[in-house]
Amino acid sequence: MNLMLRNRPSELDPVEELDRLQRELSRWFDFGFDNMGLLDRALAPAVDLVETNEGYTLTVDLPGVDKKDINLTVENNVITIEGEKKETKESKDKKRFFRKETWEGSFRRTISLPVAADPDKVKAELKNGVLTVSIGKKEELKPRQIAVQVK
Repeated sequence: MNLMLRNRPSELDPVEELDRLQRELSRWFDFGFDNMGLLDRALAPAVDLVETNEGYTLTVDLPGVDKKDINLTVENNVITIEGEKKETKESKDKKRFFRKETWEGSFRRTISLPVAADPDKVKAELKNGVLTVSIGKKEELKPRQIAVQVK
């Protein structure tokens, strides 16, 4: 009965309802690091895939990951990056963390490449904890500029 009365349009306070809605939306969509819970963490490294005229550039944040611990494969227009970030000597010590946002362990990212990507033109470089993968475009699918002659 109380619920029915509260939901009657004549008894709604619009300001209170807007405040309630704002609090609810903030609770659902606030992903800031200050509000992260105990079990919240990235399960895989962040990636960006950017298109240029000549091809695509995939960047992967891999701080603390050694080059020998990364495996990169391209098959059926899908690129897979997998590897492992090993525990540092410091984290092997018996320490009591109050907050730990860094991660250790194995990871795997699989990204579908655009149709124009040429799997035979892939180069990868790891520098300063960022893996940069350059992927060329198929020649027949590259944008072409056609000169228009005016008479």
